[in-house]
Amino acid sequence: MTMPARDYTLGLRTVAAGEAIKGLLVLTTGMGLLRLLHRDIQKMGEDLVRHLHLNPSARYPHIFLDLTARVTDGWLWALALGALLYSSLRFTEAYGLWHRKRWAAWLGAISGAVYLPFELVEVVRKLTAPRAVSLAVNLAVVGYLLWVLRKRQRLPTEGHELGSGKREEPTASSR
Repeated sequence: MTMPARDYTLGLRTVAAGEAIKGLLVLTTGMGLLRLLHRDIQKMGEDLVRHLHLNPSARYPHIFLDLTARVTDGWLWALALGALLYSSLRFTEAYGLWHRKRWAAWLGAISGAVYLPFELVEVVRKLTAPRAVSLAVNLAVVGYLLWVLRKRQRLPTEGHELGSGKREEPTASSR
């Protein structure tokens, strides 16, 4: 008697869509940084602080203005490259999860788990709704991917796909 394998496609594709959106946002940000090349970033920062009617000598505007004074084209290129690498990782994970690949579930679980200690520390330091939501969503995604991986180890499928809906039938030679 065989039991049908669960199909985890909807959950995996939901996580994949979230990863693709993160990748797209970071890639867009990286491309936006490249638009700042050869520009006077410090003046742009001063104009922004003035436009927002902030006191330039107040703590956070002052930190922001100090940062804009140090921005170089090399720094912008490095940030844009980092954004490209990060978004490539998110797109790779999204592709693999969309196609129910086991390696992508491991990649997602591990890369999501890396952020958990930092998110937990931030929530403990100061509980805010965005921090709590971020931690809860990340915990849910990591937990779901680990759960799918654990369940799929009990129900082997052909190849390395997760939740294909097919259970291998024992052959005469494997009995």
